[in-house]
Amino acid sequence: MALSERAGSGYELARRFDKSIGFFYGASHQQIYRTLKRMTADGWVTCEAVPQNGRPDKKVYAVGGPGAAELRDWLTRPSDPSTIRDELSVKIRAASYGDASAVLAEVRRHGGEHLARWEAYSRMLARDFPDPGALTPMQLHQFLVLRGGIRIEQSLVEWCDEVAAALDGAHPDAHAPDGPTETARP
Repeated sequence: MALSERAGSGYELARRFDKSIGFFYGASHQQIYRTLKRMTADGWVTCEAVPQNGRPDKKVYAVGGPGAAELRDWLTRPSDPSTIRDELSVKIRAASYGDASAVLAEVRRHGGEHLARWEAYSRMLARDFPDPGALTPMQLHQFLVLRGGIRIEQSLVEWCDEVAAALDGAHPDAHAPDGPTETARP
């Protein structure tokens, strides 16, 4: 998909990945290079060696016809809903078997990390999409993924706040309302 937007070297692709979809779909640089190698072997991408002064040739990848067809086909296939595999949840579940105060500290740390992401995504939204009503189709798709990330991080911040309050004893029944809540954060 990123190569459909713009051809580039593996390094350039990894950097673009880290700054966009990498927020929502993790892949190491090694994984990206392995995938490029496989996609080249499958004929989905082309690879052109570009000479560089004093350095090895740079390999520039671009989507080939079969790769564009595969991407279109992949977009039509059903995907499985995301499965949550969250170590913090397991620690919270097991807190009564160990140091609950350490789990509370970890919940607060996670809450801070999610708040930082929420704030970063909100800044990206304001910077990159100042007028959501005037988006091109490609911008709309990017906007929608970013909005999803914001909502996920907001939800995780609220959940960490709820868990921290319950573990701290400030919320003895440990049950917050199940409906939507208003928040004053980003």
